[in-house]
Amino acid sequence: MFTGIILSVGKIKTISPKSGDCMLSIDVGKLPMDDVKIGDSIAVNGVCLTAVELADQYFVADVSNETLSRTTLANASVGTSVNLELALTPNTRMGGHIVSGHVDGLGEVIDKTPDARSIRFRFKAPDELSKYIAEKGSICIDGISLTVNDVDGAIFSVNIVPHTLQVTTLGSTEVGTKVNLEVDLLARYMERLMKGEKATESSGQITRELLQQSGFVQS
Repeated sequence: MFTGIILSVGKIKTISPKSGDCMLSIDVGKLPMDDVKIGDSIAVNGVCLTAVELADQYFVADVSNETLSRTTLANASVGTSVNLELALTPNTRMGGHIVSGHVDGLGEVIDKTPDARSIRFRFKAPDELSKYIAEKGSICIDGISLTVNDVDGAIFSVNIVPHTLQVTTLGSTEVGTKVNLEVDLLARYMERLMKGEKATESSGQITRELLQQSGFVQS
């Protein structure tokens, strides 16, 4: 588990194809590696990867076909900058929100405009994820815990303050860039719980009738 508070911006050092998937070695920049062990989890642009080899300034991780099919790591190249975070510990300050490192889908930057000293970004999420994104709720973008300003269908905006622009990859992210999205974990579980016994059904869609039964909509 992670908090979405970025500790370092690293860079992809090598990409090694391996029998249909690949291994990445990642230069960790200023990420503190003193107590990192083989088998530990490290979030790379919001993707939870397992360190299988360690050195002072880099680590190596396997990347499965499932991860390549669902995240921006599929289009990464040597030299690509990535946001890095170590897995949280019982002593970690919970500065962001609960982040699993399991990417739900890809979003796209559709606009960025100055807003005083901040930059307001607008993103387009996949339609199937829009129901999990709420105004003033939390969302993880490329591993960064952010607060949603507003939502219009599958389009939502966030304000990025100067500090975040400086210490994450968002400072150099341009319109048209694809980003990894992880929606709020609590929204996922709430949907599953609301389905009750219907959770075992293959469709299991959230309907107005189900919302009424759960007390979220008055009949």
